[in-house]
Amino acid sequence: MKPTSQLLGAVSSAALIALSSAPAMAQGTTAGSSITNNVTVDYRVGGVDQVAVTDSDTFTVDRKIDVNVNFTGATPVSVSPGEENVALAFDVTNLSNATVDLDLTAVLTAGAGANIENFEIYLDDNGNGVLDADELAAGPINYLDEVLADDGTGDETIAVLVVADITLDAVNTDTFDVALVADAHESGTIGSLGTNIDATAGANTAGIDTVLADGNGGTGEEIDNDGAFSDEGTFAVSGANVTVVKSSSIISDPVNGTTNPKAIPGATIQYCIAVSNATGSATATNIAVTDDLPFDVTYLSAFGIFVDGTATIDSSGAEPVASCNADGSAGGTYGAGTGDAGENQVLGNLSDIAAGATRSLYFRVTIN
Repeated sequence: MKPTSQLLGAVSSAALIALSSAPAMAQGTTAGSSITNNVTVDYRVGGVDQVAVTDSDTFTVDRKIDVNVNFTGATPVSVSPGEENVALAFDVTNLSNATVDLDLTAVLTAGAGANIENFEIYLDDNGNGVLDADELAAGPINYLDEVLADDGTGDETIAVLVVADITLDAVNTDTFDVALVADAHESGTIGSLGTNIDATAGANTAGIDTVLADGNGGTGEEIDNDGAFSDEGTFAVSGANVTVVKSSSIISDPVNGTTNPKAIPGATIQYCIAVSNATGSATATNIAVTDDLPFDVTYLSAFGIFVDGTATIDSSGAEPVASCNADGSAGGTYGAGTGDAGENQVLGNLSDIAAGATRSLYFRVTIN
């Protein structure tokens, strides 16, 4: 950076000092720059102007290292059990007055580690906060290379994504706090992460000293003046809590008819399958019921299959008992010998089940 100087006119034999100045950058003058301060002293002897005396001082601007990480997404980010490549969006900014490499680390700071896995970091090239196909194809990263000093143009801020997979064991209301840590490293070799940057100990030297000026993000993953900074986002699991209860009731038998019927050969049995979604859960969708029939019963095609009915569940006993109301709609299919062991199957799809709701599938068989 070229300094400029200004000479102040003399008004007496006393000297006046003129200082050079340089335009300020967004985070200060670039490390390694020389700042020169020129002084001119005019004086007279016997009323006659004499030759002015001058001097100058030059010092080198030291390196100020400062990093910022900022979570930019909506919080929390809603995810589902079993969902892959869920993403938290961050901006990483080099606030230093020098180019640096930034080592990136994703850390789970809260939540069940067994239920979130495969942490990776990707460049968010279009800044939309979503891991797009081309970004996924480009592959994960573990550092940012040659990040420019902050000069106010915005080139020093880079959007990245912390990506993970949610396991099927995650349940509704689970949360996972994830911190992204950016740690300043030496630059200079393109395509390679430089060594960690340390502060210069002791008094100021004539060379380029280093001052670590960063704060901390409050995540517990770094401290003030360590050359690193972090921020965190949260994944919140919004899952369905689905349970199923299957019960049977005797409709009639060949001896007693419908009066106190017994489960004897030839008796008609109704199976009630009640699928419930707990209060406070996410809506369950794409619900497919597959029922493998025992070889000891025969599907009663004359009755058919009914879906999307209502049901009540009595949980007062040792095992819950489901009772289907006769309000379902004809649907579902019967598969002869389609089971894994060649058993017959009853299959049906249920409509979405909102939190706190129950839907049923029911059909009838006869005992062989």
